[in-house]
Amino acid sequence: MVVCICNAIKEKDLRAAVRCASERPNDVYARLGRKPKCGQCLSFARNIISTTAATA
Repeated sequence: MVVCICNAIKEKDLRAAVRCASERPNDVYARLGRKPKCGQCLSFARNIISTTAATA
């Protein structure tokens, strides 16, 4: 599933980046070499980041 249309970030890529970065969306996006643009994905990204970090 695509999490961020602006940056073409897929859920599996976001989850993989969480394992290697902090729990802040900006840090996770930076780990992927991107930064949030329009911001509409951030609430969804935060949910994925928090659930991934909790199960890691």
